[in-house]
Order: sequence, then C-alpha cells, then structure tokens
Amino acid sequence: MMMIFGLNPKPFFDLSILLLLLLFCSSTESLRFELQSSSTKCISEDIKSNSMTVGKYSIVNLNEGYPLPDSHRVTARVTSSFGNNYHYGDKVQSGQFAFLAAESGDYMTCFWATEHDPKETLTIDFEWKSGVAAKDWSNVAKKGQVDVMELEIKKLYETVTDIHDEMFYLREREEEMQELNKTTNDRMFWLSFLSLFVCLSVAGLQLWHLKGFFEKKKLI
Repeated sequence: MMMIFGLNPKPFFDLSILLLLLLFCSSTESLRFELQSSSTKCISEDIKSNSMTVGKYSIVNLNEGYPLPDSHRVTARVTSSFGNNYHYGDKVQSGQFAFLAAESGDYMTCFWATEHDPKETLTIDFEWKSGVAAKDWSNVAKKGQVDVMELEIKKLYETVTDIHDEMFYLREREEEMQELNKTTNDRMFWLSFLSLFVCLSVAGLQLWHLKGFFEKKKLI
C-alpha cells in the first residue's frame, strides 16, 4: 500500500478510500458450520427492499475421492420477516438461490439435517451476498466489453448508490424505532397510572373494611 502511495499519493489515496467503501457497504456472509442430524440452524440477514441477493450452500465432503453418503442431506428454506418463501430445497446436498428483496427486513435461511441413527455431524459451506456484492461483475464486463478502469468506475457508482439507499433505509429504521419507543413509553405511563390507581383503590377498600370491622366490634 505504501509503495502505491509513493507513486501518486492523492489519486491512489482517494481510490483506496472508495475501494474500502466498496468492501464495507455491501453485505457478504461466507461461513462454515456444523449441523447434527435432526437439528436446525438459522442465519439471519438484514436486507433492504429492491436489493439483489444470491446465496449458495453445500455439504462438505470430508472424504475426498468418495461420494457423499445418502444420509448427508439437508432441507433449506429462505423466508422473509413477513413469512414469504424465497427458496426451498428438500433433502439436498447442495443448492443456490437468487431473488430481489420485495420488502425490507430480516431474511432468514434455515437448514434442517435429516434424521439418522446413529447421529452424524454435517459440515456445511454457506455463502450469502446482497447489494453490490451480489452482482456478477465479470459477466457485466463481458457483456459490456468494458476495460478494468470502466469496471471499477461502475462498481464505485453502484457502491455510492448503495450507500445512499442504505442511509435512507437506516433513517427509516431509526424513525420506526423512535416511534416504537414513544408508543412503548406511552403504554408504560398508562400502565403505571393504572397500577397506582388499583393500589390506591385496594388500600381504600382495606381501610373501609377495617373501619367497618372495628365499628362492628365497637372498638372505635
């Protein structure tokens, strides 16, 4: 990095900043996890509306050169926070999905391992991309016949657009949270007021009951 700065500090510094934005503004999840037979594991991702999302998963073959046992299968499902289904793979060893998010919110990918006796542990590779990271830039370059610099400019433009949309999305989420906090505070106020009223009412009834009891016994 220092060697590049030495060539022409200002332009390359700006380019580095933009490339860093490109890396952090789009969402990419790539992970490997273990899943036991008859168990479930879910991964959640917050995606804004009209964002492209792609994902792929596969069971890792730990014995290279040999086929995966038929018992090594999972059922995968991708759903939105509104309950809409975007992908379903029934008892598969690998799969992939791609869709345009119709609504903003948390999207959930769940994996269920099939039952097996004795229990087995499956290793699953899962990659999930959304936003700019989900775009096939190599295909864009081939179709448009653009050079490297043009491709980088296209990426940076998409990044800036994605950041702009993300800022508005976060602002909307913040307004929703503020409205939720306000509603919760109002409900807590009325609940506290009702609790105080009930306590005072019970205390008044107890005093009235005790006064009647003492009057009956002619103690007062």
